[in-house]
Amino acid sequence: MVTVLPGGTKTGEESGPADPRRRNTPVLVGFTAVTNLADGVVKMALPVLAARLTGSPAEVTAVSLTLTLPWLLVALHIGVLVDRFDRRLLLWGANGARLAATVWLTASATGGGLTLGTLLAAGAVLGVADVLASTSASALVPAAVPEKRREGANAWMVGAETVGQEFAGPFVGGLLLAAGTGIALGATSVAYALAALALLLLVGRFRAPAPAPDAVAVPVNARIAEGMRFLWHDRVLRTLSLIVAVLAAVWGAWLALMPLYARQAMELGPREYGIVLSALGVGGLVGAMAVTRVNRLLGARWAMFADLVGTALMVALPALTTDIRAVAAGAFLGGMGGTLWTVNARTLTQRVVPDEMLGRYNAAARLFSFGAMPLGAALVGLLAEWGGMRLAFGVFALAVAVTPVPFLRNVTPSALRAFHAR
Repeated sequence: MVTVLPGGTKTGEESGPADPRRRNTPVLVGFTAVTNLADGVVKMALPVLAARLTGSPAEVTAVSLTLTLPWLLVALHIGVLVDRFDRRLLLWGANGARLAATVWLTASATGGGLTLGTLLAAGAVLGVADVLASTSASALVPAAVPEKRREGANAWMVGAETVGQEFAGPFVGGLLLAAGTGIALGATSVAYALAALALLLLVGRFRAPAPAPDAVAVPVNARIAEGMRFLWHDRVLRTLSLIVAVLAAVWGAWLALMPLYARQAMELGPREYGIVLSALGVGGLVGAMAVTRVNRLLGARWAMFADLVGTALMVALPALTTDIRAVAAGAFLGGMGGTLWTVNARTLTQRVVPDEMLGRYNAAARLFSFGAMPLGAALVGLLAEWGGMRLAFGVFALAVAVTPVPFLRNVTPSALRAFHAR
Protein backbone atom coordinates (compact mmCIF):
# COMPACT_ATOMS: atom_id res chain seq x y z
CA MET A 1 0.00 0.00 0.00
CA VAL A 2 1.35 3.43 -0.95
CA THR A 3 -0.03 6.64 0.49
CA VAL A 4 0.80 10.16 -0.65
CA LEU A 5 1.23 12.63 2.17
CA PRO A 6 0.59 16.37 1.96
CA GLY A 7 3.43 17.85 -0.02
CA GLY A 8 3.91 14.72 -2.13
CA THR A 9 5.92 12.54 0.26
CA LYS A 10 5.12 8.82 -0.07
CA THR A 11 4.81 6.24 2.64
CA GLY A 12 4.64 2.48 2.39
CA GLU A 13 6.48 0.24 0.00
CA GLU A 14 8.02 2.98 -2.13
CA SER A 15 9.82 4.66 0.76
CA GLY A 16 13.44 4.05 -0.12
CA PRO A 17 16.82 4.82 1.41
CA ALA A 18 16.69 8.36 -0.01
CA ASP A 19 13.53 9.19 1.93
CA PRO A 20 14.47 12.27 4.04
CA ARG A 21 12.12 11.09 6.77
CA ARG A 22 14.64 8.40 7.74
CA ARG A 23 16.16 10.89 10.17
CA ASN A 24 12.84 11.50 11.90
CA THR A 25 13.05 8.26 13.89
CA PRO A 26 16.13 9.24 15.96
CA VAL A 27 14.62 12.69 16.47
CA LEU A 28 11.36 11.25 17.78
CA VAL A 29 13.16 8.71 19.95
CA GLY A 30 15.41 11.42 21.37
CA PHE A 31 12.44 13.69 22.02
CA THR A 32 10.57 10.84 23.72
CA ALA A 33 13.56 9.86 25.84
CA VAL A 34 14.28 13.37 27.09
CA THR A 35 10.67 14.35 27.82
CA ASN A 36 9.85 11.05 29.54
CA LEU A 37 12.99 11.27 31.65
CA ALA A 38 11.87 14.74 32.72
CA ASP A 39 8.32 13.45 33.29
CA GLY A 40 9.70 10.66 35.48
CA VAL A 41 11.63 13.19 37.56
CA VAL A 42 8.53 15.40 37.93
CA LYS A 43 6.23 12.51 38.90
CA MET A 44 8.69 11.50 41.57
CA ALA A 45 9.54 15.02 42.78
CA LEU A 46 6.13 16.66 43.12
CA PRO A 47 4.69 14.20 45.71
CA VAL A 48 7.97 14.37 47.67
CA LEU A 49 7.79 18.16 47.72
CA ALA A 50 4.14 17.98 48.77
CA ALA A 51 5.06 15.64 51.65
CA ARG A 52 7.53 18.26 52.85
CA LEU A 53 4.73 20.84 53.01
CA THR A 54 1.90 18.79 54.52
CA GLY A 55 1.35 15.64 56.55
CA SER A 56 -2.07 15.01 55.01
CA PRO A 57 -2.18 11.87 52.84
CA ALA A 58 -5.16 13.32 50.97
CA GLU A 59 -3.29 16.49 50.05
CA VAL A 60 -0.17 14.60 48.94
CA THR A 61 -2.32 12.24 46.87
CA ALA A 62 -4.10 15.23 45.33
CA VAL A 63 -0.80 16.53 43.97
CA SER A 64 -0.10 13.17 42.32
CA LEU A 65 -3.65 13.09 40.99
CA THR A 66 -3.20 16.38 39.11
CA LEU A 67 -0.66 14.63 36.88
CA THR A 68 -3.05 11.85 35.77
CA LEU A 69 -6.59 13.20 36.18
CA PRO A 70 -6.44 15.21 32.90
CA TRP A 71 -6.57 11.88 31.01
CA LEU A 72 -10.10 11.47 32.31
CA LEU A 73 -11.16 15.12 32.01
CA VAL A 74 -9.70 16.51 28.78
CA ALA A 75 -8.26 13.65 26.70
CA LEU A 76 -11.19 13.41 24.28
CA HIS A 77 -11.26 17.16 23.63
CA ILE A 78 -7.50 17.20 23.11
CA GLY A 79 -7.96 14.42 20.56
CA VAL A 80 -10.15 16.79 18.52
CA LEU A 81 -7.47 19.46 18.81
CA VAL A 82 -4.80 17.08 17.53
CA ASP A 83 -6.92 16.28 14.46
CA ARG A 84 -7.38 19.96 13.59
CA PHE A 85 -3.94 21.52 14.03
CA ASP A 86 -0.31 20.86 13.16
CA ARG A 87 0.87 18.13 15.52
CA ARG A 88 4.44 19.42 15.73
CA LEU A 89 3.13 22.85 16.77
CA LEU A 90 1.02 21.17 19.44
CA LEU A 91 4.13 19.38 20.73
CA TRP A 92 5.88 22.72 20.94
CA GLY A 93 2.90 24.11 22.81
CA ALA A 94 2.90 21.20 25.24
CA ASN A 95 6.61 21.57 25.93
CA GLY A 96 6.18 25.33 26.30
CA ALA A 97 3.57 24.72 28.98
CA ARG A 98 5.83 22.19 30.70
CA LEU A 99 8.71 24.65 30.59
CA ALA A 100 6.60 27.47 32.05
CA ALA A 101 5.33 25.24 34.86
CA THR A 102 8.76 23.94 35.85
CA VAL A 103 10.36 27.41 35.67
CA TRP A 104 7.57 28.69 37.95
CA LEU A 105 8.17 25.82 40.37
CA THR A 106 11.94 26.43 40.30
CA ALA A 107 11.50 30.12 41.03
CA SER A 108 9.04 29.39 43.84
CA ALA A 109 11.30 26.75 45.40
CA THR A 110 14.49 28.82 45.26
CA GLY A 111 12.65 31.93 46.48
CA GLY A 112 11.08 30.17 49.43
CA GLY A 113 7.56 30.63 48.12
CA LEU A 114 6.68 27.03 47.26
CA THR A 115 3.16 26.22 48.49
CA LEU A 116 0.73 23.37 48.13
CA GLY A 117 -1.39 25.54 45.84
CA THR A 118 1.62 26.12 43.60
CA LEU A 119 2.24 22.37 43.35
CA LEU A 120 -1.42 21.69 42.55
CA ALA A 121 -1.58 24.34 39.84
CA ALA A 122 1.73 23.36 38.26
CA GLY A 123 0.79 19.68 38.43
CA ALA A 124 -2.46 20.39 36.59
CA VAL A 125 -0.59 22.25 33.82
CA LEU A 126 1.94 19.43 33.52
CA GLY A 127 -0.84 16.84 33.45
CA VAL A 128 -2.71 18.55 30.62
CA ALA A 129 0.56 19.08 28.74
CA ASP A 130 1.33 15.36 29.07
CA VAL A 131 -2.02 14.45 27.49
CA LEU A 132 -1.42 16.91 24.64
CA ALA A 133 2.16 15.76 24.03
CA SER A 134 1.42 12.02 24.18
CA THR A 135 -1.60 12.25 21.88
CA SER A 136 0.18 14.52 19.39
CA ALA A 137 3.34 12.39 19.27
CA SER A 138 1.42 9.17 18.58
CA ALA A 139 -0.63 10.83 15.84
CA LEU A 140 2.48 12.35 14.26
CA VAL A 141 4.36 9.06 13.73
CA PRO A 142 2.62 7.90 10.49
CA ALA A 143 3.52 11.15 8.73
CA ALA A 144 7.05 11.18 10.14
CA VAL A 145 8.17 7.59 9.68
CA PRO A 146 7.95 5.35 6.55
CA GLU A 147 5.63 2.42 7.08
CA LYS A 148 8.34 -0.22 6.86
CA ARG A 149 10.27 1.48 9.67
CA ARG A 150 7.27 2.20 11.89
CA GLU A 151 7.48 -0.92 14.04
CA GLY A 152 11.09 -0.15 14.92
CA ALA A 153 10.31 3.50 15.62
CA ASN A 154 7.43 2.55 17.91
CA ALA A 155 9.64 0.00 19.71
CA TRP A 156 12.34 2.55 20.43
CA MET A 157 9.81 5.17 21.50
CA VAL A 158 8.03 2.78 23.86
CA GLY A 159 11.40 1.68 25.24
CA ALA A 160 12.33 5.31 25.85
CA GLU A 161 9.01 5.89 27.60
CA THR A 162 9.50 2.85 29.82
CA VAL A 163 13.06 3.67 30.80
CA GLY A 164 12.29 7.34 31.40
CA GLN A 165 9.05 6.95 33.32
CA GLU A 166 9.61 3.73 35.26
CA PHE A 167 13.34 3.34 35.64
CA ALA A 168 15.72 6.23 35.02
CA GLY A 169 13.34 9.11 35.82
CA PRO A 170 12.60 8.23 39.46
CA PHE A 171 16.26 7.29 40.05
CA VAL A 172 17.59 10.53 38.55
CA GLY A 173 14.86 12.48 40.36
CA GLY A 174 16.01 11.12 43.71
CA LEU A 175 19.60 12.08 43.00
CA LEU A 176 18.63 15.57 41.83
CA LEU A 177 16.36 16.19 44.82
CA ALA A 178 19.20 15.15 47.11
CA ALA A 179 21.33 17.81 45.40
CA GLY A 180 18.64 20.44 45.86
CA THR A 181 15.04 21.19 44.89
CA GLY A 182 16.06 24.04 42.60
CA ILE A 183 18.56 21.81 40.80
CA ALA A 184 15.98 19.05 40.27
CA LEU A 185 13.29 21.38 38.91
CA GLY A 186 15.77 23.45 36.90
CA ALA A 187 17.10 20.32 35.22
CA THR A 188 13.61 19.36 34.05
CA SER A 189 13.18 22.85 32.58
CA VAL A 190 16.38 22.42 30.58
CA ALA A 191 15.24 18.99 29.41
CA TYR A 192 11.89 20.28 28.13
CA ALA A 193 13.62 23.19 26.34
CA LEU A 194 16.13 20.88 24.62
CA ALA A 195 13.33 18.51 23.54
CA ALA A 196 11.42 21.40 21.97
CA LEU A 197 14.52 22.42 19.99
CA ALA A 198 14.94 18.84 18.74
CA LEU A 199 11.56 19.06 16.99
CA LEU A 200 13.11 21.56 14.57
CA LEU A 201 14.98 18.64 13.01
CA LEU A 202 11.81 16.81 11.91
CA VAL A 203 11.22 16.62 8.16
CA GLY A 204 7.72 16.70 6.70
CA ARG A 205 4.27 18.14 7.30
CA PHE A 206 2.34 17.02 10.33
CA ARG A 207 -1.18 18.29 10.02
CA ALA A 208 -4.13 16.03 9.27
CA PRO A 209 -5.84 16.58 5.88
CA ALA A 210 -8.02 19.68 5.97
CA PRO A 211 -11.77 19.26 5.37
CA ALA A 212 -13.19 20.23 2.00
CA PRO A 213 -13.95 23.96 1.63
CA ASP A 214 -17.68 23.26 1.36
CA ALA A 215 -17.73 20.82 4.30
CA VAL A 216 -20.21 21.53 7.07
CA ALA A 217 -18.60 22.55 10.36
CA VAL A 218 -18.84 19.71 12.89
CA PRO A 219 -19.26 20.58 16.59
CA VAL A 220 -16.54 19.42 18.99
CA ASN A 221 -18.77 16.91 20.77
CA ALA A 222 -19.83 15.43 17.45
CA ARG A 223 -16.19 15.03 16.43
CA ILE A 224 -15.47 13.28 19.74
CA ALA A 225 -18.42 10.96 19.07
CA GLU A 226 -16.99 10.15 15.61
CA GLY A 227 -13.74 8.97 17.17
CA MET A 228 -15.54 6.88 19.79
CA ARG A 229 -17.81 5.29 17.15
CA PHE A 230 -14.83 4.45 14.94
CA LEU A 231 -13.20 2.64 17.85
CA TRP A 232 -16.35 0.91 19.05
CA HIS A 233 -17.69 -0.28 15.69
CA ASP A 234 -14.46 -2.06 14.73
CA ARG A 235 -14.46 -5.46 16.44
CA VAL A 236 -10.68 -5.77 16.72
CA LEU A 237 -10.10 -2.22 17.96
CA ARG A 238 -12.98 -2.51 20.42
CA THR A 239 -11.63 -5.80 21.77
CA LEU A 240 -8.12 -4.40 22.16
CA SER A 241 -9.40 -1.31 23.97
CA LEU A 242 -11.52 -3.30 26.43
CA ILE A 243 -8.65 -5.69 27.15
CA VAL A 244 -6.31 -2.74 27.66
CA ALA A 245 -8.74 -1.34 30.22
CA VAL A 246 -8.46 -4.61 32.19
CA LEU A 247 -4.68 -4.72 31.87
CA ALA A 248 -4.32 -1.05 32.88
CA ALA A 249 -6.53 -1.60 35.92
CA VAL A 250 -4.26 -4.50 36.90
CA TRP A 251 -1.17 -2.33 36.51
CA GLY A 252 -2.79 0.40 38.60
CA ALA A 253 -3.60 -2.17 41.28
CA TRP A 254 -0.08 -3.66 41.28
CA LEU A 255 1.63 -0.27 41.50
CA ALA A 256 -0.70 0.90 44.27
CA LEU A 257 -0.52 -2.20 46.49
CA MET A 258 3.02 -3.43 45.92
CA PRO A 259 4.77 -0.84 48.16
CA LEU A 260 2.73 -1.94 51.18
CA TYR A 261 2.92 -5.63 50.25
CA ALA A 262 6.70 -5.42 49.84
CA ARG A 263 7.14 -3.78 53.25
CA GLN A 264 4.66 -5.80 55.31
CA ALA A 265 4.33 -9.22 53.66
CA MET A 266 7.72 -9.55 51.93
CA GLU A 267 9.61 -7.56 54.62
CA LEU A 268 11.69 -5.76 52.02
CA GLY A 269 13.72 -2.65 52.62
CA PRO A 270 13.91 0.25 50.17
CA ARG A 271 16.86 -1.31 48.34
CA GLU A 272 15.13 -4.66 47.81
CA TYR A 273 11.89 -2.98 46.79
CA GLY A 274 13.89 -0.96 44.27
CA ILE A 275 15.05 -4.24 42.73
CA VAL A 276 11.42 -5.29 42.18
CA LEU A 277 10.56 -1.97 40.54
CA SER A 278 13.72 -2.08 38.46
CA ALA A 279 12.71 -5.51 37.15
CA LEU A 280 9.55 -3.89 35.77
CA GLY A 281 11.55 -1.26 33.88
CA VAL A 282 14.21 -3.71 32.69
CA GLY A 283 11.48 -6.00 31.35
CA GLY A 284 10.01 -3.11 29.40
CA LEU A 285 13.39 -2.24 27.92
CA VAL A 286 14.07 -5.87 26.93
CA GLY A 287 10.64 -6.01 25.30
CA ALA A 288 11.40 -2.91 23.26
CA MET A 289 14.72 -4.35 22.09
CA ALA A 290 13.27 -7.79 21.29
CA VAL A 291 9.88 -6.93 19.79
CA THR A 292 11.01 -7.17 16.16
CA ARG A 293 12.56 -10.59 16.68
CA VAL A 294 9.59 -11.80 18.71
CA ASN A 295 7.22 -10.65 15.96
CA ARG A 296 9.25 -12.52 13.35
CA LEU A 297 9.28 -15.64 15.47
CA LEU A 298 5.71 -15.65 16.80
CA GLY A 299 3.83 -13.01 14.82
CA ALA A 300 2.26 -9.86 16.24
CA ARG A 301 -0.84 -11.73 17.46
CA TRP A 302 1.06 -14.11 19.73
CA ALA A 303 3.46 -11.37 20.81
CA MET A 304 0.46 -9.41 22.10
CA PHE A 305 -0.95 -12.57 23.67
CA ALA A 306 2.31 -12.88 25.62
CA ASP A 307 1.33 -9.70 27.46
CA LEU A 308 -1.79 -11.40 28.80
CA VAL A 309 0.41 -14.17 30.22
CA GLY A 310 3.03 -11.75 31.57
CA THR A 311 0.51 -9.46 33.25
CA ALA A 312 -1.31 -12.43 34.79
CA LEU A 313 1.98 -13.69 36.26
CA MET A 314 2.86 -10.20 37.48
CA VAL A 315 -0.16 -10.18 39.82
CA ALA A 316 -0.51 -13.94 40.39
CA LEU A 317 2.98 -14.48 41.81
CA PRO A 318 2.54 -12.02 44.73
CA ALA A 319 -0.71 -13.84 45.52
CA LEU A 320 1.16 -17.13 45.72
CA THR A 321 4.55 -16.29 47.24
CA THR A 322 6.58 -13.63 49.05
CA ASP A 323 9.85 -14.76 47.46
CA ILE A 324 11.52 -11.66 46.00
CA ARG A 325 12.96 -13.63 43.08
CA ALA A 326 9.54 -14.85 41.97
CA VAL A 327 7.87 -11.47 42.42
CA ALA A 328 10.69 -9.68 40.56
CA ALA A 329 10.47 -12.26 37.76
CA GLY A 330 6.74 -11.59 37.49
CA ALA A 331 7.43 -7.86 37.31
CA PHE A 332 9.99 -8.45 34.56
CA LEU A 333 7.52 -10.52 32.52
CA GLY A 334 4.78 -7.94 33.04
CA GLY A 335 7.05 -5.11 31.89
CA MET A 336 8.24 -7.05 28.86
CA GLY A 337 4.72 -8.10 27.87
CA GLY A 338 3.43 -4.57 28.26
CA THR A 339 5.99 -3.29 25.77
CA LEU A 340 5.25 -6.07 23.27
CA TRP A 341 1.55 -5.17 23.42
CA THR A 342 2.06 -1.42 23.18
CA VAL A 343 4.43 -1.52 20.21
CA ASN A 344 2.22 -3.86 18.20
CA ALA A 345 -1.00 -2.07 19.10
CA ARG A 346 0.44 1.30 18.07
CA THR A 347 1.80 -0.06 14.80
CA LEU A 348 -1.52 -1.72 14.04
CA THR A 349 -3.66 1.32 14.72
CA GLN A 350 -1.31 3.68 12.88
CA ARG A 351 -1.86 1.49 9.83
CA VAL A 352 -5.66 1.32 9.92
CA VAL A 353 -6.87 4.52 11.59
CA PRO A 354 -7.30 7.41 9.10
CA ASP A 355 -4.83 10.23 9.63
CA GLU A 356 -7.62 12.75 10.16
CA MET A 357 -8.89 10.66 13.10
CA LEU A 358 -5.65 9.59 14.75
CA GLY A 359 -5.83 12.23 17.47
CA ARG A 360 -9.38 11.37 18.49
CA TYR A 361 -8.74 7.64 18.28
CA ASN A 362 -5.54 7.81 20.37
CA ALA A 363 -7.26 9.96 22.95
CA ALA A 364 -10.23 7.59 23.20
CA ALA A 365 -8.00 4.51 23.38
CA ARG A 366 -5.80 6.03 26.08
CA LEU A 367 -8.88 7.05 28.01
CA PHE A 368 -9.59 3.33 28.41
CA SER A 369 -6.09 2.64 29.70
CA PHE A 370 -5.15 5.69 31.75
CA GLY A 371 -8.70 6.01 33.04
CA ALA A 372 -8.69 2.42 34.28
CA MET A 373 -5.47 2.73 36.29
CA PRO A 374 -6.87 4.82 39.17
CA LEU A 375 -9.97 2.60 39.24
CA GLY A 376 -7.75 -0.46 39.65
CA ALA A 377 -5.80 1.28 42.40
CA ALA A 378 -9.00 2.13 44.29
CA LEU A 379 -10.48 -1.35 43.91
CA VAL A 380 -7.35 -3.19 45.04
CA GLY A 381 -7.28 -1.10 48.19
CA LEU A 382 -10.85 -2.06 49.06
CA LEU A 383 -10.17 -5.74 48.32
CA ALA A 384 -7.02 -5.71 50.45
CA GLU A 385 -8.89 -4.12 53.37
CA TRP A 386 -11.63 -6.75 53.09
CA GLY A 387 -9.76 -9.97 52.37
CA GLY A 388 -6.04 -9.25 52.56
CA MET A 389 -3.40 -8.31 50.05
CA ARG A 390 -2.87 -11.78 48.62
CA LEU A 391 -6.57 -12.15 47.89
CA ALA A 392 -6.57 -8.75 46.19
CA PHE A 393 -3.71 -9.77 43.89
CA GLY A 394 -5.47 -13.07 43.19
CA VAL A 395 -8.70 -11.35 42.12
CA PHE A 396 -6.84 -9.23 39.59
CA ALA A 397 -4.97 -12.29 38.31
CA LEU A 398 -8.34 -13.93 37.65
CA ALA A 399 -9.48 -10.81 35.80
CA VAL A 400 -6.52 -11.12 33.42
CA ALA A 401 -7.16 -14.86 33.05
CA VAL A 402 -10.49 -14.07 31.39
CA THR A 403 -8.98 -11.89 28.63
CA PRO A 404 -7.52 -14.64 26.36
CA VAL A 405 -11.04 -15.74 25.38
CA PRO A 406 -12.16 -12.47 23.72
CA PHE A 407 -8.63 -11.86 22.41
CA LEU A 408 -8.35 -15.19 20.58
CA ARG A 409 -11.97 -15.03 19.40
CA ASN A 410 -11.81 -11.51 17.92
CA VAL A 411 -8.14 -10.77 17.19
CA THR A 412 -7.90 -13.54 14.63
CA PRO A 413 -5.25 -14.09 11.93
CA SER A 414 -7.86 -13.30 9.25
CA ALA A 415 -8.82 -10.05 10.99
CA LEU A 416 -5.18 -8.98 11.21
CA ARG A 417 -4.61 -9.88 7.54
CA ALA A 418 -7.58 -7.70 6.64
CA PHE A 419 -6.01 -4.84 8.60
CA HIS A 420 -2.72 -5.21 6.73
CA ALA A 421 -4.59 -5.24 3.42
CA ARG A 422 -6.22 -1.85 4.02
